[in-house]
Amino acid sequence: MLERASMTRDVHGLQRVRAWLQALIVGMAVLVALLSAAPVRAQGVELPVLKLNRIDGVLALEFAVTASLPKPVLEALQRGVPIYFVAEAQLLRSRWYWRDERVARVQRSWRLVFQPLTNSWRVSLGGLSQSFATLEEAMAAVTRIGAWRVADLAQLDADTRAYYLEFGWRLDTSQLPSPMQIGLPGSSGWAVGIERTLRLE
Repeated sequence: MLERASMTRDVHGLQRVRAWLQALIVGMAVLVALLSAAPVRAQGVELPVLKLNRIDGVLALEFAVTASLPKPVLEALQRGVPIYFVAEAQLLRSRWYWRDERVARVQRSWRLVFQPLTNSWRVSLGGLSQSFATLEEAMAAVTRIGAWRVADLAQLDADTRAYYLEFGWRLDTSQLPSPMQIGLPGSSGWAVGIERTLRLE
């Protein structure tokens, strides 16, 4: 009698565990479906243009980013804090026998700052600087490039399908003033950026 009662409890316990596992699997499937259905967007940043072009023996990158800056970033800019944006691209060649080979890597960094005395926005790239009347005009200068040289076509093998580009554009918090960097890791208010992979055809 005791053995039968014990077996009944075990069966009921297994059924509860099985039901719990089934509910967990269904929940995970729903979560995966929701995530996969979500639009490709990162913190108010979209990448409507990302192309590789062959121009005069050069593999050139064209991109355009649209970005809505979060409130903390806008407030820092209004206080005159310089904000840096970085675009990076690396061209890799797939290899089945080893890790993929990096063929080329390029990077650009822009400095954006508000100048209250002239009520203008200044964008610096390397040693060049330009002033803009509005933030929208200044952001246009840091979010798009028409013909950015990535590599010489002579560097590539005949089968270009083996190559792909990893691209990223982001707000670079590492260049903020040190006091502002305290507490920034993981802060969604400063997480502005997008990444994409593009196969060379």
